[in-house]
Amino acid sequence: MNKRDHGGGLDAAVATYGGVRSDWLDLSTGINPVPYPVGEISPEAWTALPDQGAMDRLLAAARVFWNVPDGAEIVAANGASAIIAAMPHIWGGQRTLIPAPTYNEHAAAFAANGWDVVPEGMGDVTIVVHPNNPDGRVWQVSQLPKPVIIDESFCEVLTEASHVDIATVPDTIVLKSFGKFWGLAGARLGFVICTPNLARKVQDQLGPWSASGPALEIGARALADPAWAKATRVRLAADAKRLDDLVGWKLVGGTDLFRTYEVPDAATMQDKLARGHVWSRIFPYSKTWIRLGLPAPDRWEQLEAAL
Repeated sequence: MNKRDHGGGLDAAVATYGGVRSDWLDLSTGINPVPYPVGEISPEAWTALPDQGAMDRLLAAARVFWNVPDGAEIVAANGASAIIAAMPHIWGGQRTLIPAPTYNEHAAAFAANGWDVVPEGMGDVTIVVHPNNPDGRVWQVSQLPKPVIIDESFCEVLTEASHVDIATVPDTIVLKSFGKFWGLAGARLGFVICTPNLARKVQDQLGPWSASGPALEIGARALADPAWAKATRVRLAADAKRLDDLVGWKLVGGTDLFRTYEVPDAATMQDKLARGHVWSRIFPYSKTWIRLGLPAPDRWEQLEAAL
């Protein structure tokens, strides 16, 4: 099995640099460090197969939260990764256009299913991450030839740029991630927003019970809480600026959930931070880019000390 390049991997960092996991500040992902308060989960969510009523409540909350247009349907899945893995089976073709650099799971999924993946030119399917990970690039509708997959995993901090309004256009899929903005990556919950015929194809690939009972319950609760989302956007924006000011590095781009900087030697800087038990993200395609997520409110001093 080929190892894919991701953030995380904190266990390996601990093994290399010492300490215990709780000592470490993991800034290698773009996950909100102040998660949505889960609250109590009903016993039935754990013990029973997820029922249609729970799914309907989740999808109704998602429709309102994202202002999903009439004529578009929503499919919930066990995380955005499960959706990405299903995408090569939805479309006909042999060549997918994925402008680089970007999140690598899309290319890995299509390549594993025999597609040619190209960073420019034309493809039978186009995939963009919007805003892009790791440089924060946003895409205009006119730039996106069809069929197109628009991965909006980080768009909750840039809601005005969302392309959900074109989810009724044929051969268009908008992908949403729950774990990042709500800080609950372990819940494994993601969404597809698209036309009914595409939604049926996606659901057929995912199979029954495509999201767990606890995830359905937590997701419905969180998506029905716009006040929390509004306050969170304000806090994340302030913390992103605080991070820029603290590190003082040249900003390549990013979002209010992660920042990508240019430094003279990214591997050397990652090593320096790791000696202070701060884990960061560097990239195989750049020797100068380093990406940091946001510290939790009580962990900023650790980052400052490591710097």
